[in-house]
Amino acid sequence: MIDAVTGRVRAAQHAVARISAAPLLVRVGIFVVVFAGFALAFPAEVLPGRPVLFLAVAALLPAFGPRRLWATFTAFVTVGGWLLATDGYGRPVALWRLLAVATLLYLGHTLCALAALLPYDAVVDPDLITRWLARSAAVLLGSAVLGVLLLQVSGTGGDTGYQWVTVLGLLVAVGTAALLGWLLRRR
Repeated sequence: MIDAVTGRVRAAQHAVARISAAPLLVRVGIFVVVFAGFALAFPAEVLPGRPVLFLAVAALLPAFGPRRLWATFTAFVTVGGWLLATDGYGRPVALWRLLAVATLLYLGHTLCALAALLPYDAVVDPDLITRWLARSAAVLLGSAVLGVLLLQVSGTGGDTGYQWVTVLGLLVAVGTAALLGWLLRRR
């Protein structure tokens, strides 16, 4: 038992000694983006005190385990904070905040995907990360423009948001993730 623990400690020390800058910066980016999403989504009345500590720990989880379920977990926490703020505390749905939370959710997801591909000791060309983030920015810009246009065309924009649209979007996202997981397991 002690030998197993000692072996794991030595392996962790070896991994920390070999870590390179690019994968570390990507993981720091994950933490910052996820925590910023929490700060925007949750109501300001809830944030002071212990909840900030719990949210900081939750934001660290996908940075340390991007291949695990932590990215999905933090996305659910962010959406839960959004629902708490709009439904529980009566915060009006502002378009800028909605777009910012959606942007941070996507950036957290795509940075977790990038971190899952990069070993801790990888030597990475900075152009790889730049191209990855440029593609993400293109997706975000296209989504924001399309979303605003659809809101204007449908006439549902403004300060009166529809709670059912948020819940429906969450259900579609969960259903899509479940379908993709099922398809991957079938292979």
